[in-house]
Amino acid sequence: MEKSEILRSIMRILRLSRKPDLEEFSLSLRICLLGIGIVGIFAFIIQLISTLIIGFGG
Repeated sequence: MEKSEILRSIMRILRLSRKPDLEEFSLSLRICLLGIGIVGIFAFIIQLISTLIIGFGG
């Protein structure tokens, strides 16, 4: 792909894109925060289990 084609593709995407309204943005934010929270909980559980298996401080 040439640079001019890439630039045209970028311009086309920018023309077609739109700014989300407040409701859509709020929903996206809640979904992202929920996903981050779930991953954090799983990471904490894995860390807790590994600490219990290996022991505290070696």
